Formats: sequence, C-alpha cells, structure tokens
Amino acid sequence: MSDALRIIPITPAAQQAAVDYRALDVARDHADTLVDGLGRPLRDLRISVTDRCNLRCTYCMPREIFDESRTHLERAEILSFEEIERLVLLFVRLGVRKIRLTGGEPLLRRGIEQLIERLARLQTMEGRPLEIALTTNAVLLARKARSLKDAGLGRVTVSLDGLSDATFQRMSDSTVAVSVVLEGIAAAQSAGLGPVKVNMVVKRGENEHEILPMAEYFRHSGIVLRFIEFMDVGSTNGWRMDDVVPAREVIERIAQRFPLVPLVPNYSGEVAERWRYADGGGEVGVIASVTQAFCHECTRARLATDGKLHHCLFAGDGLDLRVPLRQGVGDRVLTNLIADSWAQRTDRYSQLRHEIAGQPVRKIEMSYIGG
Repeated sequence: MSDALRIIPITPAAQQAAVDYRALDVARDHADTLVDGLGRPLRDLRISVTDRCNLRCTYCMPREIFDESRTHLERAEILSFEEIERLVLLFVRLGVRKIRLTGGEPLLRRGIEQLIERLARLQTMEGRPLEIALTTNAVLLARKARSLKDAGLGRVTVSLDGLSDATFQRMSDSTVAVSVVLEGIAAAQSAGLGPVKVNMVVKRGENEHEILPMAEYFRHSGIVLRFIEFMDVGSTNGWRMDDVVPAREVIERIAQRFPLVPLVPNYSGEVAERWRYADGGGEVGVIASVTQAFCHECTRARLATDGKLHHCLFAGDGLDLRVPLRQGVGDRVLTNLIADSWAQRTDRYSQLRHEIAGQPVRKIEMSYIGG
C-alpha cells in the first residue's frame, strides 16, 4: 500500500497522550474577520462522511488500488454525527455558510438523515438557515430522496459521466445501469431537492463523445449540467495533461449545436463558469480547475472522514481535529485550532500545477477528502 493510502489508526495510548492546549484556551473575537494568508474568507465546508463507495470510478477509486482487500477506516476512526455537529457549529461561528456532505458515497453512511437533521437546525452568523447540500452517485438516491428532503437537505449534486451504459459502466467500473442514476435524479427533483445539478468528469478518449448527448438530454429539464476537467486528485488515477479536455473546448462543442450566452457568477468564489442556452433551454457550466485555476477565490475547507481538516482538494496532509475532540478539549481550543490553521493557509496547487510538474507530490485520495 502506498504512503498516500496508508491508514495509521490512533492507538488508545496516543489518544490519551497529554497535549498542552492552554495557550489556545483563550477567548478571541473571530466575528466575520477570519481570512487566510491570501485574504480568502472561510465560507464553505465539505464533509466526507465515509470512505466507502459502491462504484469504482477510474478517476477517483480505481479498482486495482481500491479492491476488495483494501482496508477501510474502522468505525472508531470515523467521526460520529455528534462530533461532526459540534465541529460544524464551530465552523459556522467562523463564517461558514454552506455545508456539503460527500464521501466516498455519502448515502452509504447509515442514518445519514440523522446528521442532516442535526445540521439543518443550525443557523449562519447572519441568522439564516445553514445551506446543506450533498454530492452522490445516485445509486441509492431513488429510495432515499424523500427522507433526505424531509430531514432538511436542500439540494443534491449527482455525478454522471455518460448517458450510455457502455460509457458509464466503463468510467464507473461497475455494472450499474444509467437508468438507476436517472431514476435517482428524477426522485430528487420530485422531492424538491433542487435545483438538481449533474456533474460530468470529462476525460479525453473515454467519454468526450458524451458531451453533446448529455447537453441535449438535460436541456429543458430544470437540471443544471456541469462539465468538470479531469483532475490530478490523489495519487492513483494515472492523471496526464493529455487526458484533459479543456473547458473551453467543451463550451465550443455545445455552442456549435446550441448557442450559449455567458452568465455572471451567482456569488464570489463560485467555481463553475456558467452559461445559459440562448433559446431558454436552461443552464450549463464548466469547472476548469486545470486550465483556468481559481485558487485565488477558493473559500472551501474540507473535513475528511477521519477528522482531519484540509484546505485544498490536492492537500497532502491536514490538521487532526479528532484527537483533541476526543481528548475533551473545549470549544475555544477547537475554534482557535481551526482559525489558526485557516489563517496560515497559503495553498494554491492548481495555479502552481505546471511549475511543479514531474515533482513527487503526496496527495490525499478523493475518497477520504471528498470531491
């Protein structure tokens, strides 16, 4: 097992080791002033609730690495719902306004609705309801959409990399039919989990022929379709620049068939570049992390399945919040740990990608940190 995948459990002795947090046990005023080393505020938190998945997408969990013999995190190594809720409350006090539950596949986490209910009761610093979203492969969505909505989930994003079974099953390395995913999308729409968004990762030579069929299928559906450039997340997906279909090429392909009009961002830091169909057929977007890096506007933190806080999708390590959490430290200490970590943040991997090409870079796998 490679270093990037090695799991080192925290032993009871390590959990009980005395750590002096007295310097952090002080009251500080963090009210809407927290920014990182590049002036970026903390606004979004992605939480990976499980490292397990029922697909083996080649760009995320390639089967040759994540096979049946691979050891998943033990239950004790994963944050409980109570622990997640406590941490989210602290993040909200530091300015977080949006929560996205990810994985692995988050619908595999037993009782996920209970966590959503807990988070749905929280409010932002401005007194508004916390925005709660979830990213899923939709294999289980048809049976869960209504209960997720009833629990307080606001919207879902579905990963779908092609409309034909041949393409989808090759990309996901599974026998799941596309119809299962489409049924999940329909159920989410029916339950009011919207607007539903569909994300398609585009990889050269694998599924770029599905760009137009996907655009045509989701036009006039009320669903926002977004195309994502194939990224070098983690260390196991065999990423090459030659495999990237630039977002500009995607838009040009669609515009030749369906004229497009550019849209302004919905909010500062929005990662998707948005377009609407000139004939009123809806909206499409592109996420161009490789060819049009947007690190300078990134307001996201990521809480991994094992309780580590990461500031970048391409991070190599993170701040362990699980150990102090289980050592019984107070909220002031945890808040100051998070705030100090964010204040020291200077990462901008996507902007530096080409400068460090060829250098060995250890990165956390996407199934731990969430997409």
